[in-house]
Amino acid sequence: MTASESQLAGTVLMIRPVRFEANPETAASNAFMADTGIDASEQQRRADLQFESLAEALEGAGVNVVIVDDTPEPHTPDSVFPNNWISTHADGRVVLYPMEAENRRTERRLDVLDTLSDRHGFHVGEVIDLSAHEQEGHYLEGTGSLVLDRVNRVAYACLSSRTQHDPLRDFAQRLDYDIVAFDAVDRNGKAIYHTNVLMSIGEELAFVCAECIPDEAQRSAVVSRLEAGGRRVFELSFDQLEAFAGNMLELRGSDGARVVALSQQALDSLTGEQSDALAANGRLAVADIRDIEASAGGSVRCMLAEIHLPLS
Repeated sequence: MTASESQLAGTVLMIRPVRFEANPETAASNAFMADTGIDASEQQRRADLQFESLAEALEGAGVNVVIVDDTPEPHTPDSVFPNNWISTHADGRVVLYPMEAENRRTERRLDVLDTLSDRHGFHVGEVIDLSAHEQEGHYLEGTGSLVLDRVNRVAYACLSSRTQHDPLRDFAQRLDYDIVAFDAVDRNGKAIYHTNVLMSIGEELAFVCAECIPDEAQRSAVVSRLEAGGRRVFELSFDQLEAFAGNMLELRGSDGARVVALSQQALDSLTGEQSDALAANGRLAVADIRDIEASAGGSVRCMLAEIHLPLS
């Protein structure tokens, strides 16, 4: 039987970048990436500072942060986004995911699992490796592709070149999740590469850019399912989507309080009603990571892999 699971994790895994830079292998599918004109060494310098800023904000809010350093070789320019290759679950299972970009596949590191168990006391049980789907050209990039309602065991997934049916069904069968799949596009009609840039689910609040979902029936189904899961749903605009307001993550502080992690850009884009609801919901952990957002096309949630594993 699948273990019951909290929506919120009290521990997150972060990978400290050592050779961060805009990844040419992901640019075609990620419209959030921008040409900053900044050379690679300066991108790394800024990313390192912004990484530390986010880690400090999380720790200051009471979240336990496990930091593992990236390695210079092989070159993994997007290693700062570990949530795309790993998810962990309350029954001790760990899932490894198939990645579209070849230079992202070496981000999967079993030594990270050893660190979680040997140094931090987490129980790592079965490892479910879905990466064989890469051989068929099918991808599912972790909790980038999947936004999980862990309590109700529903996985939301916007379909794209990085989020495809076969591995999605494989995940659902092995982890006992219902799937709510839909299509989503940006204001220019381009497929949105990851679900977690348009949707976030906390214990009581959910944020979704519903206008990204062009099919009315799909849009209604997503919002209705979120509401049926007990969430108060806030809809985001395209402007807020582009400011990464959908890419926030609700966590648990050491004192039991809720903590919402998001970027300064995302927070600045929220309406008064939305920001008031977040403030009433729990503490905020905010960091200005604009260079990471611009160069790599991902934000705070992408940088955090929640650790739901039980302690040994």
